[in-house]
Amino acid sequence: MHELSMADAIVKTILDAAEKNQAEEILEVTIEVGKLTMLNPEQLKFLLDVLAENTLLEGAEVIIEEVPVEIKCHSCDYTGSTDLDDSDHYLMIVKCPKCDERNIEIISGQECNVKNIRIEK
Repeated sequence: MHELSMADAIVKTILDAAEKNQAEEILEVTIEVGKLTMLNPEQLKFLLDVLAENTLLEGAEVIIEEVPVEIKCHSCDYTGSTDLDDSDHYLMIVKCPKCDERNIEIISGQECNVKNIRIEK
């Protein structure tokens, strides 16, 4: 369950940013999670809530935005979104939806970022 280690890193990042900005309370946090991270948004949110207990983050609204996979195909020059073959639980296969090749560059879908933190000073 890599959601736990990611949730821990996210909470530490948020609390560090809040401390640097002299926050008295964290009101809202927006997190971007790419489809290719294979993070389960519901599990991640649950773990964030657990790890936030007795911190400035406790009670804050946590918004998780799922980032779709976008690619650039080097075979046919297609650029845009693509569907994933996630039939294998451990490996998502990304192919071009136009030519079905795997000679691609992933533009988005791998990120896990704290996008926004709204605090009360």
